[in-house]
Amino acid sequence: MTSTKPAHPLEHVLFEVKRTIVGQDMLLERMAVALIADGHLLVEGVPGLAKTLAVRSLAAAIAGSFQRVQFTPDLVPADLVGTRVYHQHSGEFKTELGPVFANLLLADEINRAPAKVQSALLEVMQEHQVTIGRETFRVPEPFLVMATENPIESEGTYPLPEAQVDRFMMKVVVDYPTQSEEQAIVERALRPPEPPQPMVTSEDLIAMRARAQQVYVDPAIVDYAVRLVSVTRSPATAGLGELERYVTYGASPRASIALVTGARALAFLRGRDYVLPHDLSELALDVLRHRLVLSYEALADDVDADTIVTRVLGAVRVPDVVLQNR
Repeated sequence: MTSTKPAHPLEHVLFEVKRTIVGQDMLLERMAVALIADGHLLVEGVPGLAKTLAVRSLAAAIAGSFQRVQFTPDLVPADLVGTRVYHQHSGEFKTELGPVFANLLLADEINRAPAKVQSALLEVMQEHQVTIGRETFRVPEPFLVMATENPIESEGTYPLPEAQVDRFMMKVVVDYPTQSEEQAIVERALRPPEPPQPMVTSEDLIAMRARAQQVYVDPAIVDYAVRLVSVTRSPATAGLGELERYVTYGASPRASIALVTGARALAFLRGRDYVLPHDLSELALDVLRHRLVLSYEALADDVDADTIVTRVLGAVRVPDVVLQNR
């Protein structure tokens, strides 16, 4: 293996964002991982935790376009992806593109939108394109959807279908700031904010994606990812038979892919050209928590997905990856 690099390529970008955002280090790092790994983020947290500001600041730091859509029950797919509009003076229909055509799209309170709107987002998340009428339009690259959910409200919401939840690479749970962080937040609010300066371009990020794909992934790492996901489907195979009644459906193969590609992006961000088992296990909660379908018995016994994933991580043997010069 080659020697470890002194700093990851996006360190100056994250530093610039942190001039605006206090705390939320894990959220910012997961956003960077999603950008490099070409994935999307689902973020759960109560209002007021700077989720919108984090995405807007990251978009400014990478010189990318940013759009925010507030999802509501009366939203229709055309409000999101665009539609064909009749122009009376010319007698022609012209396509008006929607807000999804941006580098970073914030889908605020995504679970407030009806199924039609949620399904309209599926194509653009998976294929990076939108079909309007008979025309197909590509979204700009890089493209990141960050959707938020409010965990304290359920009235007037529509649970996300499993097919859409599975397309989010990670689900990050954002907690309240510490007392010292909140004090810094209030102090910053007392003076005019300084907008983040662009540190890299979209072309730089696309080049970083190409370099990240050269990060070495040992076959033992791939096997580790597959074993972790397999145990979420059949906990008894790892000696966790008591968890069987809590899991209705385990994670899909997309989870195995997300674990490996996310670990590769995380290793790249930390200046390494090889993946360690720790990279994968560090992302396991974020990658797996939203992909488990729990039974009513789990709800009754107050057992959540994080508890099950943590037990799985403790039960699955971590591989011994021998680093050799390549």
